[in-house]
Amino acid sequence: MSIPVSKEHTASYRAREVSGPTPVIDGVWSVPVPLHGSPLRSVIVYLIETPEGPVLIDAGYEHPTCWASFQEALERIGRSPKSIRAVLLTHNHPDHVGFADRVRDVSGAQVVMHQDDDFAFLHRRRGRFLTQLHTALVMTGAPDDVVESMYAEAGKVAKHSESLDLDVVLTEDIDFRFGDVTVRAIHAPGHTYGHTIFVSQGLVFTGDTMMPEGPTQLAIPSLPEDNPAADLFGTLDRIRDLGAEIACPAHQFAYRDVAERAMELKAFHQREVEKVRGLLADHGTAWEIAPHLTWPKPWDELGPGTRRFALIHTLALLHGAKV
Repeated sequence: MSIPVSKEHTASYRAREVSGPTPVIDGVWSVPVPLHGSPLRSVIVYLIETPEGPVLIDAGYEHPTCWASFQEALERIGRSPKSIRAVLLTHNHPDHVGFADRVRDVSGAQVVMHQDDDFAFLHRRRGRFLTQLHTALVMTGAPDDVVESMYAEAGKVAKHSESLDLDVVLTEDIDFRFGDVTVRAIHAPGHTYGHTIFVSQGLVFTGDTMMPEGPTQLAIPSLPEDNPAADLFGTLDRIRDLGAEIACPAHQFAYRDVAERAMELKAFHQREVEKVRGLLADHGTAWEIAPHLTWPKPWDELGPGTRRFALIHTLALLHGAKV
């Protein structure tokens, strides 16, 4: 198990509770925001104090209760959304970009994300999220009725706004300077194609790339050349080499053994790819392979949402195994 920074925060996570704002180091706050109706329970927004005003890493979910909870948390640490200078987004999933617009409306903060996760760019290259998902489900080789059933089920829960306009579109690694505080943005694909990690003051803000516990959910493959597993391996190597002292993920809790955790995760997913490669002799599609992999429950006992995630994850592994 990874070494937690805050025993209290970790205890709240294990008790399935949402803790209050917690300092990670002096001048950096972990601010868990409850997720309405989600089994994840919360997403962690990080606040970095700078001479030019607070900088956020991620922006929770677009729901009135999330926005209200976030404002209440800021009040507890003596801050206001009006003072926020920038919103740096790790990736474009709805529990991360949700209230970025609200923050910008009240503060004038710049909203930043990588081009490969920019909704406008994605719509041109891959289509909207549900279009990408349908393409991937077809690519798994699942029967038509399974594809349509999974797609219909996903449409009930996965449809979300994809209209966020960015002030800064990242196309390369870059340093942002806020007075004497520097935050480096590093392209870190694997969980999504434009996923970005941010590095500042010995901390690496890992988004959904590297939790202290559990595997990484790989990006949805919707183009033949996609290889999210290989992308993730490169990202984990970069995180290992950063020399960061603390990892600040968007879920669970902040932890200290950064390089060791990166290599542990890489080895885990490499084993997954190798297992899929070994199954290719007798099984040609992700639909045929998925029941032979290890999931939280046996394949036949997985709920519809979990099975959909598992099937897409298998497709991503299959893309890696065929290289």
